[in-house]
Order: sequence, then C-alpha cells, then structure tokens
Amino acid sequence: MKVAVLGFGTVGVGVYEMLENAPGFEPGPVLVRPGKEDRPFKVSSMEQIANDPEVFAVAEVMGGIEPANSYVSMALAAGKHVVTSNKALVAAHGIELAALAREKGVSFLFSAACGGGVPFLHNLAIASESDAILSLGGILNGTTNFMLDAMQSEGKDYGDVLRQAQALGYAEADPTADVSGLDALRKIMLACAVAYDKLPVEGFCSEGIESITAGDVAHFRSLGLSCRLITSGGPAGDSVYAYVEPVLFPASAPECSVLKNFNMAKYCGQNAGSIVLMGQGAGRYPTASAVVRDLYGLGGMPMLRPACRKVAADNSGCVHDYYVRCAKADAARFSFRERWEDGDLVRGLTEALSVPAMHALAGQIRKEGGGIFFAAVE
Repeated sequence: MKVAVLGFGTVGVGVYEMLENAPGFEPGPVLVRPGKEDRPFKVSSMEQIANDPEVFAVAEVMGGIEPANSYVSMALAAGKHVVTSNKALVAAHGIELAALAREKGVSFLFSAACGGGVPFLHNLAIASESDAILSLGGILNGTTNFMLDAMQSEGKDYGDVLRQAQALGYAEADPTADVSGLDALRKIMLACAVAYDKLPVEGFCSEGIESITAGDVAHFRSLGLSCRLITSGGPAGDSVYAYVEPVLFPASAPECSVLKNFNMAKYCGQNAGSIVLMGQGAGRYPTASAVVRDLYGLGGMPMLRPACRKVAADNSGCVHDYYVRCAKADAARFSFRERWEDGDLVRGLTEALSVPAMHALAGQIRKEGGGIFFAAVE
C-alpha cells in the first residue's frame, strides 16, 4: 500500500527511507515546494496526491498549521488515512480533523507529535479506554533537556549550549518554540485531549528556560538540586490542569537520570499505577519510527474520540514552593522561607504559591523591565 509523504525535511527523509523497508507499505509521491521536484517521486501538487487512487495513506511531516491543515483536510476528504507528527496542527485543528476522518471512515493518528520515538500518546490512548488517568506529563522536549543537561554537567552558559543544540540539529535556527516552553505545552495539550477528551486551548501557564543563567545553575547545584523542564497535566473538575515550567529535583530523582535529548513521559493510572516511558525525543529516525508505527495502527483505536471538546485549563489548584532569582528591588513581592543575597540579586525559596500566581508575578516583573528565573521545587 502506497503512503504519500508531505514534506521532505529531516523527518520526511526518515519516513521515506523507512517505508522502503516497511512490510505491507511502500513510499508513494512526496510533496515538496514548487521547483524542488528534482526526482521522479517528488511532486508539488497536493491535488495530485489526493486524486491518486494508489495512495492509501498520507504521512504529514511538514510542520506548521498552514498549509498543513488544508493539505490534511484534502487528504481526509479524499478518503486517505492520515498520520502526522505535527503537534501545532493537532493542537489547533485536531478535533475538526478527527471529525472529518470519522465522517470519511478513515484514521487520523498523531502519536509522533509527542515524544519522538517514545510511544506515549499511543499507550495513553489505549490506557485511557480501561483506566482512569490521574496525572500525566514529564520531560517532553528533547531540545531543552539537552541544553539543561549540558549546562549542569559541563558548566556551559545558555548561549553556548543553544548553539551546540543547533549544530547537532536538536534546535531550529529559530529555537523559540522549544526554549519558551511552547513545544512542550502543545504536547501536554494533546496528551490531555487523548486521556480526558478535553483539549485545553486557553488558561495555560507556560515558562521555558530562556531566563536560566550559569549563575543560577551553580547556585541550585550547590543545594544538591538539578533542573528539568516539566510538563504537567491532569483532571481539574470539569476541565484539566495543563502547564509547563522548570522544576528543581534532588539529584536522586529519576528525572535527573534523563540526559541529552531523551524524554521521560509519564502517566499514572488509577489501577495501573505509575507508568514511565523513556527514549529519544528528537531526531530523524526516532520521530520517523513513530510515524511508521502509526501506519500499522490504521483502522484501529482513534486517538481523539467523538466526545473530545475544547476547554480552558484550570491550574488554580496546583501549588508549589518555588526557587526564585530576581533583583533585590523585586524580592519584596515574595515571601521567602530561605533567602540568599548576591550583590543586587536575591535568590530564595518561597512559601507555597499557586502556579497561576507564580507565573503572573514573573510576568509582571518582566513587564516592568525586570529579570527573573523561577523553578518549582519538587
């Protein structure tokens, strides 16, 4: 059965190569930009793919919302199964695309959109059919994990590790989605949709790693703590909580053993207990392997059920102590249970704060021109 591939970048090349050796499948036409049709299998017309009766399924690995949404809609309307690694697309239009797939009697699967080669969403979809999922999340961005690991193990500063991540292909030329926490946020949105039939589309709290410095690392390391960017989600009344922020863990915590560009995806089932999945969260072949894995699941269990609906996230019940570094002039905004002064900087451990309260305080400080780094303390 022929599978068309939309996009021929890092992941697209990997998918095409894997399809050449995938039992039951073969690579079909590959959609590229006009002027890039330098080999017979490359085409620049989506209509050509949608109207090809030999194309059984489409693998969308272009990224971005448009024209990916239009192309996927066209493929589904033509009765083609679709698998995608595009988290931005699913976060923005997943419910509508899943509805179109049901109408046409085909599958719309996206386990490759979260966790690279880690079968997180795949397992979560199965588990949520028979168990109540109490919480989910973990380390879901390989780029920031690589950067934090390098800063903490090699003593490098933020700019150096970002350039290293870009040179290795872990970070894009514009790394904003990764380092701001947006990439991880989109992944927790999808996980909540799969587990709870609720896709959070507003009310988020999201903090990335852009504000961390080598000085911050040196100080919290002296306290025996290590930092990871953590996504968290779970049920919250008629909604879900969903947020992203740096978290400090004691060195003995399992999260501290997740190195380089690896991910640690977790969920806790009422009956199954805690389930932890680890593997490479970025790269050509880990992500391509998840795309091809979804092809073997076509016609089976859907990832977005008919009951899935959009909600506003409710993080008000999520409370942590926080590690904060800010200017002395801003320190009065916090109630510290422990405090260290370093010239004009103050570092401290706060009393318990809700997630929205901490994120709002940091946002206000930045709005007024100040600088701040904060991380929840596990």
